[in-house]
Amino acid sequence: MHGLVNRSIQSFLREAYGPSAWSMIVKSAEIGIDGFEPMLTYPADQTEAILTAACRTLSMSRSDLLESLGTFLLTSPNLEAVRRLLRFGGLSFVDFLHSIEDLPDRARLALPDLELPELILSDLSEGNYNLLCAPFVNGVGHIAVGLLRAMADDYGALVLLDHSGTVGAYEAVSIQVLDQDFSQGKRFDLALPGDGAR
Repeated sequence: MHGLVNRSIQSFLREAYGPSAWSMIVKSAEIGIDGFEPMLTYPADQTEAILTAACRTLSMSRSDLLESLGTFLLTSPNLEAVRRLLRFGGLSFVDFLHSIEDLPDRARLALPDLELPELILSDLSEGNYNLLCAPFVNGVGHIAVGLLRAMADDYGALVLLDHSGTVGAYEAVSIQVLDQDFSQGKRFDLALPGDGAR
């Protein structure tokens, strides 16, 4: 697993539950290290051990933990680059959905060795969509639910989301867009702060 993924999990657990909780989780996971470096690669079983230990230590279900992680990836001020990567997907939430299959390739433009799960979107008409998430970590669909919920809020869209089980090896998320102009979306500029003509 790419260290950036594990470091994002570490940042989420430290910011949401505190450094002492993180220390307990790492000790419980018995992975032999205190934290992750973003540019290294780690065995997938270390990621699994951290997630399992986090659920046990925090007395949370895996689905709730991973959904919160998905939301954190978009809303943490320290991960603004993730929000920018996603918002480049379109001017509206529906535009973003239609570009979501390209997300792993867009991420690899910035980090060529970063592997994200394949995403397959089906447009079922009348604002209904189905998203299939390829195997990544057990529960990747719940991460997608949290991320999509935060993205809908970012765009100001009213959306119903549900982890709807599995289709073969894929996890499925049902998406119903009720109103993509429900409220004022959050400000987003193509240029980074401080950019401009010189």
